[in-house]
Amino acid sequence: MLETISPTKRRRASAPPQSSLFDRAGVRAEIAALHTDGQRAGESPRAAVLSILRAALDRGRARARAALEANGRGLACAGQLAHIEDELIAAIFHYVVTYLHPPIAGAPEKPFAIAAVGGYGRSTLAPGSDIDLLFLLDKEPGERCQAIVQSTLYLLWDLGQKVGHSVRSIEECLEEALADFTVRTALLEARMLMGDAKLFETMRTRFEREIVHGSGAEFVAAKLAERDARIARAGRSRYLVEPNVKDGKGGLRDLNTLFWIAKYVYEVREASELVAAGLFSKAEYRLFCRCEDFLWRVRCHLHFMTGRAEERLSFDLQLPIASRLGYSERVGLASVERFMKHYFLIAKDVGDLTAIVCAALEERQAKPMAMLDRFGPFLPPPASIAAGDFAIENGRITVAGLDAFEANPVNLIKLFWVADRNGLAIHPDATRLVTRSLKRIDAKLRADPEANLLFLDILTSRNTPEIVLRLMNEAGVLGRFVPDFGRIVALMQFNMYHHYTVDEHLLRTVGNLADMEQNRYSGEHPLASEILQTISNRTALIVASFLHDIAKGRVEDHSIAGARVAREVCPRLGLSDAETETVAWLIENHLVMSDTAQRRDLGDRQTIVTFAKKVQTLERLKMLFVLTVCDIRAVGPGVWNHWKAELMRTLYWETEMVLAGGHSTIDRRRRVAQAQLELRRGLPNWSDLDFEAYAQRHPPAYWLKADLDQQILHAKLLNMTEVEMRAPVTHIDIEPLRGVTELTVIAPDSPHLLSIIAGACAASSANIVDAQVFTTTDGMALDTIVVSREFDFDEDELRRASRIAFAVENALAGEITLTDMVAARVGSAGARQKTFKVHPEVTLDNSLSNRFTVVEVSGLDRPGLLFDLTTAISELDLNIGSAHIATFGEKAADVFYVSDNEGTKITEPVRQEAVRRKILHIFDQPKGESAPKSARK
Repeated sequence: MLETISPTKRRRASAPPQSSLFDRAGVRAEIAALHTDGQRAGESPRAAVLSILRAALDRGRARARAALEANGRGLACAGQLAHIEDELIAAIFHYVVTYLHPPIAGAPEKPFAIAAVGGYGRSTLAPGSDIDLLFLLDKEPGERCQAIVQSTLYLLWDLGQKVGHSVRSIEECLEEALADFTVRTALLEARMLMGDAKLFETMRTRFEREIVHGSGAEFVAAKLAERDARIARAGRSRYLVEPNVKDGKGGLRDLNTLFWIAKYVYEVREASELVAAGLFSKAEYRLFCRCEDFLWRVRCHLHFMTGRAEERLSFDLQLPIASRLGYSERVGLASVERFMKHYFLIAKDVGDLTAIVCAALEERQAKPMAMLDRFGPFLPPPASIAAGDFAIENGRITVAGLDAFEANPVNLIKLFWVADRNGLAIHPDATRLVTRSLKRIDAKLRADPEANLLFLDILTSRNTPEIVLRLMNEAGVLGRFVPDFGRIVALMQFNMYHHYTVDEHLLRTVGNLADMEQNRYSGEHPLASEILQTISNRTALIVASFLHDIAKGRVEDHSIAGARVAREVCPRLGLSDAETETVAWLIENHLVMSDTAQRRDLGDRQTIVTFAKKVQTLERLKMLFVLTVCDIRAVGPGVWNHWKAELMRTLYWETEMVLAGGHSTIDRRRRVAQAQLELRRGLPNWSDLDFEAYAQRHPPAYWLKADLDQQILHAKLLNMTEVEMRAPVTHIDIEPLRGVTELTVIAPDSPHLLSIIAGACAASSANIVDAQVFTTTDGMALDTIVVSREFDFDEDELRRASRIAFAVENALAGEITLTDMVAARVGSAGARQKTFKVHPEVTLDNSLSNRFTVVEVSGLDRPGLLFDLTTAISELDLNIGSAHIATFGEKAADVFYVSDNEGTKITEPVRQEAVRRKILHIFDQPKGESAPKSARK
């Protein structure tokens, strides 16, 4: 006869009394009453039972949520939800075996059991988690057993449960586990719920004896490979600013993997047994539990808030969760930044636990030894290491004695120096001793010349400085040795532009510089790689890359504050006065080159002159160029692209010419003549008379700004409008290497032209990243619109670009109403509007260009913003000479070079104020709103 077994006790989260969450006795009584007194009016017996079960389930989950919001215990909440599910399944099982498929008199009973597996087997569930069940049957199950399984599943599904299940015999379980590590892992967590306890225990005993025993190395290799693949999908860094709480690096799945591996190798059944087994100390096991509880707290809040199995801690969810968890604002840090800093510190702790487990497994020869350098092995370490304060154990550097740091605190830095010089990973025992000795990193050690020289050697190493600095950071050494760095450890910037925490961004910048120096990026950054080899003071450049964002999170401008920090830190590290000033200048100006390249008209002579005055020397130009490339590339995946590279190269070469001697007015005329000569050669079929007439249609600035390919294209398109077809004419250029698509439009010039083109692009969901505007002397506009590429394959991108071009042509012909189309395309973006606050700013500057007033606009990005901005500018009777479109996450930073109808600058204060008010009004009453990732212009 089938026997119901009470659910086993929680492993790491004590369950509250059953009556407080799920009244199993009350549910049974209600169901029994149905079958005694008859069904409810208008309901079938099954529907009435479902109604009873659903009400009990909803009550239990509501109480679990209330408890979470009251006491904030995440692991307890996960245990309560699992307990509720246990009680629900028990109630369903009782109903099925009592009323739907009762025992058949005289028929033999087949052994049968239901077990929780996977995450549910650990007695933890998130509100949106799947329920993983194993129905364990005899070799030849009877019809009743099969009917019980089917009825149980149908009831769970009808209650809206997401059930993953398997129906197997013991032999089938073992066969599947042998062939599939996912099944093996699920069975490792198997927990008896109800049914025949002897059958379940037989399965588990055979599983441990026949599958687990002796196969530790195989299992570890499989789970670590699975972890690597999972982290690659979720994001390789544990410091991503929108982390995946479950699958990201440093998340819950990492803790699960540690437990699976440790449990498998040490052949224990409970996590607490790992202390007795010698894997964890009591303090480390408590850390394991603290990390688990925090991550479960965040995950449960995520699921409850969204009503689904949401695992990504996105920007729009970070704010309300920070509030729910009780974080408040502090000087320089918003509540959400404090919450996320705590999150990343927890992720770091998970990484520390991972290192402990992996080292222990290496000692048991359950996994390959780790290497320090990801690019290749070093030479064998010298035997002299073992003669001093350090030794080599299992291929890792460690301390020779427990008093190594007490006897000489400089060894706290030297340990990492030795690791870098010899390509050795650091033994976790040494790392543990480091963390217990951090108090020895005091003012005396920070002033020690040897310690500072060792640190500078690590920072400027030609081996793997990023990796070693990250090890120092995770051990807590870096933040203690450089206290200003300690202030930005795990600090996130609450915006959509930066993908990593500030400390991770700085380490990646140093890593980019080291990789570039070793020619690992020569194909991707040929100019920067070439320039780097010619820089005379690499030490100053590297220190600047390490410190350039050191003052983030302060009230004052981080570039100015960072320069002040550099003037304090650099002398301590042994840099000369001249080197210190170079580092301070680079930090204070580390955003200038990027800002100029992306937000200024590089064809305007005044732009180059102004930038050259700021830079002053060729050496500074080289250093700033390399630092800017490494900095942008360290912001996050996809932030650096070929379009930005081209802008940066153009600015570099134009400025280099000025700093190397400059150009006089005569030089400028010669450059115009040379450009015309090259175009003449590129149009061999044109007559001299035709070419001369054509050349007169363009002002001198055109010949200096447009490259030869553009000039040839423009000549052919303009000629086409005269002999083949009337304007407007559009041309598409797919440029996969630059990551953009160019749309060239030839049309009669008008103040509304750029606005119409921008509106057509917005209506087509095309994201404009730059715009170049030329006008011939006879009133024809040559506008080049650069949009972000959307598709990998050229054929797909060409079809998309053709749709954009068609929309532009229809808009210019007046065949579509842009305002309605943009509004329809924009949709709703309340999430961004509520999540991010960007104070709009509008500035007008007449010193940045000799011909135009430069209007700089910044504010919260949204679809159709460029359409609204250009419409407003045209309504002000201003002509746009060029537009430069930049987006930094949720922030739009657009620049327009404008003049009035007379071709002069906007100088009257009253007119300037009218321009500011008109543009600011766009942000007060946005035409549309967007989701965070949608195209805006």
